Amino acid sequence: METPEPPPVPPLAALEELAAGTAPGEVPSAAAPGIPGRATSERIQRALAYFFLFLLAALFFVPFFWSLSTSLKPLPETAYYRLLPHHWTLVGYREALLDYNFKRYMLNSAIVAGAVTFTSVFLASLGGYAFARLKFPGRNLLFFLVLGTLMIPDQLRLVPIYRMLTIFPLTHWNLVDTYQGYWAIRMVSATALFLMRQYFLTIPRDLEEAAKLDGAGHFKTFWRVMLPLAGPALAAVAILEFQGTWNDFFWANLLLQSSNHWTVQLGLAQFTWTYYTQWNASMAGSLIALAPVVTIYLFFQRYFVAGVASAGVKG
Repeated sequence: METPEPPPVPPLAALEELAAGTAPGEVPSAAAPGIPGRATSERIQRALAYFFLFLLAALFFVPFFWSLSTSLKPLPETAYYRLLPHHWTLVGYREALLDYNFKRYMLNSAIVAGAVTFTSVFLASLGGYAFARLKFPGRNLLFFLVLGTLMIPDQLRLVPIYRMLTIFPLTHWNLVDTYQGYWAIRMVSATALFLMRQYFLTIPRDLEEAAKLDGAGHFKTFWRVMLPLAGPALAAVAILEFQGTWNDFFWANLLLQSSNHWTVQLGLAQFTWTYYTQWNASMAGSLIALAPVVTIYLFFQRYFVAGVASAGVKG
C-alpha cells in the first residue's frame, strides 16, 4: 500500500520551519530556543556597568562627604583624618555665619551673580539669534573673532582691564571696587553666545518664515517665536553664568577690594591664616556657598541637559 505524500508546504512556512531547524512538513518536537547566553550576558554586563558607575560616584562623593564631616567637627579634631566626627558640633556654621559676616558675602554674590546672569542671558540670546538667522557682511568673521576671545586667558587681560576701569573711557569714572565695574567685564561671555547661536540653528526656519508672513519683524520674531522655543538653551546659559560668577575668585579679588563688597569666595579665603586654617568653619562656609548653585542646578537640570545636548547638533 502506497503512503500518501505530505501536502505541499507554502514557501513562507517552509522558510520558517527551516529557521526553526525542522524539515519542511515535519512537526517540531519542541519550541525553537533563542540565542543561548544572550540574556545572561546582557544582565552581567549591565550589573558590571552599574557596579563601576557606583564606584565612580562614590569616589566623587568622598570629598563632599569629608567636607560635610569636617564642618561638624570641633577645630582640634580636624587635624586627624576621621570620616565621622567624634564630637558633633555646629560651631563651624556659627562662626561662618556670625563671626565672618558670611551673610553679607552671600548677599553680595547674589547681587552680582543675578545681574551678570540676567544680562548674559539677554545679550547672548540677542547675539546668538543675530549670528544664527540674520545675514550681514562679515558675520562669520565676527563670530570667529568672538570665539577667539576664549583663547585669551584672564591673566593676560588683567592690566588693560584694570587700567580701563580705573579711568573709564569718556567718563573718567573709577569703577574699581564697585559692582558696576565687576558687572561691566562679565555682562556677557563668548561661551553663552556660542551656545545660544548653536541652539537657534536647530530651530526650523519654517516657524520664522511663518512669522514673517504675518508681518513680524526681526525683533518681534525673536521675542515672540524664537525666544520661547529656546527655553533649554536659556536655562543652560543661566546655570553656567550663575555658577561661573558665584564661584569667581580672580576678578572679584582684583576689583572688589572693600570688605563690604566681598563675595562669598573672598569670604571663604578669610578662614585661612598664616600659620593655621579654621577647617571646620571653612568647610561649613563652603557647603553654605554650595547650596544655591546645587539648588538652581537641580531645579533646571532637565533643561540644562537638553540645552547643552541640542546646542551641539548643528554647527
